[in-house]
Amino acid sequence: MIRKRYLVNPILEDLASNMVFIGGARQVGKTTLAQKLIAPLFPESSYFNWDYRPDRKKLLNLELPANSQLLILDEIHKYSNWKNFLKGLFDKFKEKYQFLITGSARLNIYRGGGDSLVGRYYYYTLHPFSLAEILNIENSFKPFQPLEINSQDHHAYFLILEKFGGFPEVFLKQSERFLRRWHNERIERLFREEIRDLTAIRDLSVMKLLVDLLPGRVGSLLSLNALREDLEISHKTLNHWLEILEWFYYHFRIYPYHLKTVRSLKKMPKLYLVDWSEVDDEAARYENMIASHLIKFVDFLKEYEGYETQLWFLQAADKREVDFLITIDGKPWFCVEAKLQEIKVTRHLLYFKQRLNIPFAYQVVRK
Repeated sequence: MIRKRYLVNPILEDLASNMVFIGGARQVGKTTLAQKLIAPLFPESSYFNWDYRPDRKKLLNLELPANSQLLILDEIHKYSNWKNFLKGLFDKFKEKYQFLITGSARLNIYRGGGDSLVGRYYYYTLHPFSLAEILNIENSFKPFQPLEINSQDHHAYFLILEKFGGFPEVFLKQSERFLRRWHNERIERLFREEIRDLTAIRDLSVMKLLVDLLPGRVGSLLSLNALREDLEISHKTLNHWLEILEWFYYHFRIYPYHLKTVRSLKKMPKLYLVDWSEVDDEAARYENMIASHLIKFVDFLKEYEGYETQLWFLQAADKREVDFLITIDGKPWFCVEAKLQEIKVTRHLLYFKQRLNIPFAYQVVRK
């Protein structure tokens, strides 16, 4: 069963004028989105995979299909000169073809620096399923206005999503045995097919130990010193490894928001996994799922709507804290506290709302 993804319409809109890049974690559904959901909306389309030698030769020789309107280029970033190649391809054929570029999370790495493709593409991060997406609910929003809250009871779907995560294959199967096997295979492929090929890291076995430790750090302040001591590596090495894992969408970090009106902690981030089903602790897994929904919202606001949006957490020096805050142009819009059962609104939520003049505050309770 192929479910419609939330990026279909934005991608179609942007393809009319620019190339579109789709990045995201392995197995999150990038190729399926391109081939099964976008391509059928064109009279003719063609798919090229850089890993497939005949496709690679055709691309390098510019043997492009005459009748296609859409060209899907998968894993093209593995070509050392891919940016200049795409620039030339787009400049020469943009009146004839529309270009959809998919691949591993490496696309996100190569966006920085001297980018010869500036002004020629839009970038989208494809996230795992969220509750609204699996229920096919299209929420509307306006910055600095209250969120649209769906009043229907979707608790059963919520619990399934919390347990199995939002990666399409696992969510649709809903098998605990498949989930365990999928976890093992996903990590092995991440190291075998991505990190080993891209980086010069020699001691991958120790880096795998870091991946084993991170699910237990979810939702807490991330102490680099504690991790460094556990792994017996340098601070510089640990930072580098965390950046690499973030590049490949294994995890994401959020940082404390601070203003002069609140004495806040200014350094240590919190870490969350893209696949929250890896987290064993019930409360941490639930908080991680809420964080993942919010970072998906933030990325959509940045990448499609063009807002300067950020996800933070709130923690004062006196230990008062709130799990999440979303800002636009640095101004607080709403904050969120995730609770397993506590229905009564927490004092910390009300404290930060008043102290930072946050327009809206929400407490999300699983029950």
